[in-house]
Amino acid sequence: MNVSEFLDQHFHHFNARETVQAARAYRDFVRPDGGGGKMMVTLAGAMSTGEIGRSLAEMIRQNKVHAITCTAANLEEDVFNLVAHDEYRIVEDWRALSVQDEVKLRDEGFNRVTDTCIPETVMRHLEARLLQLWQKAADEGESHSPAWYMMEVLRDETLKEHYQIPVENSWLMAAMQAGIPVFVPGFEDSTLGNIFAARVYEKKVARHDVYWSGTRQMEALIQWYQDTAVDSPIGFFQIGGGIAGDFPICVVPLLIQDLKLDIPLWAYFCQISDAVTSYGGYSGAVPNEKITWYKLEPEAPKFMIQSDASIVAPLMFAYVLGW
Repeated sequence: MNVSEFLDQHFHHFNARETVQAARAYRDFVRPDGGGGKMMVTLAGAMSTGEIGRSLAEMIRQNKVHAITCTAANLEEDVFNLVAHDEYRIVEDWRALSVQDEVKLRDEGFNRVTDTCIPETVMRHLEARLLQLWQKAADEGESHSPAWYMMEVLRDETLKEHYQIPVENSWLMAAMQAGIPVFVPGFEDSTLGNIFAARVYEKKVARHDVYWSGTRQMEALIQWYQDTAVDSPIGFFQIGGGIAGDFPICVVPLLIQDLKLDIPLWAYFCQISDAVTSYGGYSGAVPNEKITWYKLEPEAPKFMIQSDASIVAPLMFAYVLGW
């Protein structure tokens, strides 16, 4: 049996049942002959480091994803993985690492994310290409989104010789080719954001505002939501928590409460997270709470899967794709 058949046959209870129900509702929501909906997918955590592009890129190509909001780390790490995959180091016994082991990895030029160690060299390789784009934008008085700069790097034909995985596994390349928007709030909270700040501080880049601010990106999101909502309901598929989810979901209350517009709310919601509702634990907030914030239609399908996103998200994408 394929993955979808396996899930239908074996996932009947607890988080397993919630996973299949959420995947089935997602599949029906975006079907042209069903809901005809559009889906915003948000990426927190280290999903690009976990190679979510292997399934997410095909979701984009198959018109199952229509916008992405991600942390800057997920944006950059998709490209890091594309050009340096073979140089990554996997630490199988990462839970047993000592402080001395961590120091050794650091001194060897690796930055560890759980079991995956990213080589510092790839960051410097991309920095050289980005620095030229930053300087050109500063000189010409231009400003662009974080995703625009990374897509410009991907458009560079000379980068192809450095690919170490099939380009089909890059979700950012798929997004660029499909022409879907990619929003990246909090860009400064990333490796390349730190590097950019350093280059401005050194006066190698003349201006900070060659990057769109968060509010400028929200303006673009406002326009996307309005344009999309004219013809389609819009759903929200959230992987993890934090700014990747909090930023885009707020566009609806902004439109309703601050702009006083008659606009439909998010019409599907699913979050995969290991967080639980607690004092201060907003990322683990249950979906019903979002109703009070004008974020979610009361009758919208709502799912909260408290599990490991690196396992659950590819399974759900496989189900939506009919694999």
